[in-house]
Amino acid sequence: MTFSSDYQQNKKDLKQALRIEESFDLICKDTTVGSRSACFFFVDGLTKDETMQKLLSGFYTIKPEDMPENASDFSTEQLPYIEVDLSIHLEQTITSILSGMTALLIDGYDAAICMDVRTYPARSVDQPEKEKVLRGSKDGFVETIVFNTALIRRRIRDPKLTMEMISVGSISHTDVVLCYMNDIVDKNLLTYVRTRLQNMEAKSLNMNQTSLAECLYERKWYNPFPKYKYTERPDTSAASIMEGNLVILVDNSPSAIILPTSLFGIMEEADDYYLPPITGTYLRLTRFLISTITFFITPVFLLLTMYPEWIPKWLSFIELQEYTNVPLMFQFLILEIAIDGLRLAAVNTPSMLSTPLSIIAGLALGEYAVSSGWFNAESMLYMAFVALANYTQPSYELGYALKFFRIITLILTGFWGIWGLIAGTFCLIIALLTNHTIDGRRRYLYPLIPFDWKVLKRQLLRLRRDENS
Repeated sequence: MTFSSDYQQNKKDLKQALRIEESFDLICKDTTVGSRSACFFFVDGLTKDETMQKLLSGFYTIKPEDMPENASDFSTEQLPYIEVDLSIHLEQTITSILSGMTALLIDGYDAAICMDVRTYPARSVDQPEKEKVLRGSKDGFVETIVFNTALIRRRIRDPKLTMEMISVGSISHTDVVLCYMNDIVDKNLLTYVRTRLQNMEAKSLNMNQTSLAECLYERKWYNPFPKYKYTERPDTSAASIMEGNLVILVDNSPSAIILPTSLFGIMEEADDYYLPPITGTYLRLTRFLISTITFFITPVFLLLTMYPEWIPKWLSFIELQEYTNVPLMFQFLILEIAIDGLRLAAVNTPSMLSTPLSIIAGLALGEYAVSSGWFNAESMLYMAFVALANYTQPSYELGYALKFFRIITLILTGFWGIWGLIAGTFCLIIALLTNHTIDGRRRYLYPLIPFDWKVLKRQLLRLRRDENS
C-alpha cells in the first residue's frame, strides 16, 4: 500500500496500522510545518529528544512560500538533518518507525519523511567475561548493532570492508549485517548465506543469533559439534574478516558468527596472538592436549579399574584404594550431571551469595560425598579436573559436544570394556568427519582432512606475522 497526497488518509492509515490508541509508547505528535498540517510518528524511548526539539524549532521558522512542491525537495532544502530517507509504502514506513526512526507526514506530500534520530539503550563496551585476554584491547560487542559495526570499522580502515544489512523475520524484522572484505571473501559462501537470509521464512529471531544459526543450518542437527565460531571480541572478528572469512552480526546480540569455521579455528583464542609466538604456540598445543585428555581420562580410568592387571607398576598408585556402594561408571555419570547442576546454580545465584554458597557446595560435595560412601576420592579428583579443563577452550558448544561423547564412551566402556572404549572413540571420529561447514563444501577437520600442511602449520603453530601473511 502506497501513500497518496491525502494527508488525513495517510495519517489515519498509519495510526490504524500502528494501533496508536492501544500502545502508550507509540506517539503521534501533531504540528505545523510552513503553515501546513503535519505529524510525527515515533517510539517513545528510542528517539533523541534533543534532536527532535531542534528539528521542531527549525520547522517553526519555515514560511509557507518556502515550502517545496514535493517531499524529496523538502528533505533536501528544508530539513537540516543528515540521515533522511523517503518512504512511499505504508509497510516500509511502519518497519522504520518500529525500528526507532521518526516518520514525518506533511499535508500535500505523498511520501513519509523518515529521519534516523533514534537512540538505543546500551551498555558500555566492556571486555567480554568469557573471552578475557592478558594483553590486547579490552572492548567487546554490545547489543546495539551500529556500535558493533563501528568497533570493526575502527580496526579496518579500508573501503573494501563491506557492511551489508539484511532484514530477517516477517514479524521481528531483525537487522542482520554481513561483514566481509569484498576482494578476498569466498564469493560462493557469501552468495549462499545472502540467499539463505533473503529467503528465510522465519517469523522472528526470538533468540537472536541462535535462531539465525538454526535457520541457516537445518541439516544434521543431531551432531552436537558447533557449526559456527562465536566471539564477543571485535578484534577477533576484524582479524577473521582480514583472513577472508564472513562475519555475521545480529541486532540485540553481543556476539558475532564467523564463517566458515573448523575445529582448529574454534580452538583458537585471542591470547595466542597477543603473546609472543613461542608462548602462543605452547598455549595452543596445550589447549588441544587438555581437550583430548578431558575426553579420555574418565573412560580410560574406568577401563583400568575393570581390568587392574593392565595397570603398569609405575602407575599402580591409581588403583582404587577402597570401593563404595555405587559402581564407578554411575559415579562418573552422576558427577557429570552434578557439575552441570552446580553450573546452573552458579548462574542463578545472586553475586552476594555466590562465595558462601560455593564454600558450602565444595564442602558438601567434596568431603561428605566421599565420607558418606557415595563416591571415591579418585572419581571426584578426575571429574574435578574435567570440570576445570573444559574452560581451557572458549567454545561452550565444543565443551558440551565433548561431554556428550564422553558420557557415551563411559557407558559403552562400562558395559563392553575395551571394545566399548573403541566404539565410543569411533563415534567421536565419525561425528567429526561427518560435520561440515555451513555451505557443505569444506570439511570440519580441514586442514587435517583434506591434508594441507601449509594451512595446518598455521593452525597448530603461532607463527610470526610475516610467516602468517
